[in-house]
Amino acid sequence: MKIGSILENQKIEKRIAITPEIAKKYISLGFDVQLSKDYGIHLGITDDEYKKIGVNFSNDDKEIINHSNVIVQLGLLSDDKSALLKEDQTLIGVLNPYDNKEKLNILKNKKIKLFSLELLPRITRAQSMDILSSQANLAGYKAVIESFAYFEKAIPMMMTAAGTVPAAKILVVGAGVAGLQAIATAKRMGGIVFATDVRMASKEQVESLGGKFLTVEGAENLETEDGYAKEASDDFKKRQEDLLSETLKKIDIVICTALIPGKKAPVIIKEEMIDNMQAGSVIYDLAAIQGGNTAFTKADEITEKNGVKIMGESNILNGLPVSASSLYAKNMFNFVENLFDKENKNLNINLEDEIIDKTLIK
Repeated sequence: MKIGSILENQKIEKRIAITPEIAKKYISLGFDVQLSKDYGIHLGITDDEYKKIGVNFSNDDKEIINHSNVIVQLGLLSDDKSALLKEDQTLIGVLNPYDNKEKLNILKNKKIKLFSLELLPRITRAQSMDILSSQANLAGYKAVIESFAYFEKAIPMMMTAAGTVPAAKILVVGAGVAGLQAIATAKRMGGIVFATDVRMASKEQVESLGGKFLTVEGAENLETEDGYAKEASDDFKKRQEDLLSETLKKIDIVICTALIPGKKAPVIIKEEMIDNMQAGSVIYDLAAIQGGNTAFTKADEITEKNGVKIMGESNILNGLPVSASSLYAKNMFNFVENLFDKENKNLNINLEDEIIDKTLIK
């Protein structure tokens, strides 16, 4: 079987789906690997590194798509590339079925098998394939680094002969994978860290990392069976707002990570809350691509309101593409290996396997 991957639009996505380490594993599994010329050059990976392993290259993306049984990408192919897909081919990536429903329906009607990795079930066996966790972990770390770079004071407490510089106070909104990594990173760098989440199960995790968990009564009811946060009631939102309003008055840096899969990000930090924050404070919004957790978030822009900087990127992982690609490629390989029938050297779409059933777009 042939497995292929073409370069993403570099303005949008710098990560790659197959690294040399993972290409070697695909070949050991029995795949013929095909990549676009200069596939990893922007990450410092030459074509020669791949060729030594046995990878084939082409200048023509159309040729790669036409000759691949399986195509692995970061996101959905562009419209012109998607049009090249044909019956019985398999496309695997983060296909965002909520926003791309119409495009994916067209591909399904052509009898193309589509797997979207953000739909993976939260079960132990799927952990090695969990792209949301691996990528969110890096995003949480990077958000802290980015926000600290724009904060014009020191982060840790510093005691000097000239006086004491107080430690920065950081609030992390949402204590999922990204939020927990943000807490750990901010704490390691000397900040005083607070966190809030609608799931009471997060309290123990936050406190184990040295953060102070801000409790909103009723939070224990706001977790889905899959372990995700679900949308809060109006009553809960009011109580959360009151708590946040008071907390934000003394906070220097806010990291927002609250997302609901398939929906617009909830606006948690309202205009009047930002009005009451200290000038010089920084908000980094990891939910920017889905509308943002603040009233003023604009993806890929820095907005300033009353001296508070509000920032967020469409793809923060473009700032860590080497690490992010390494983890994503491993997640992808583990998923493909689970699909692959080693005895017959083909894909086995076994819908009794929860991992396959949940990720297949039907």
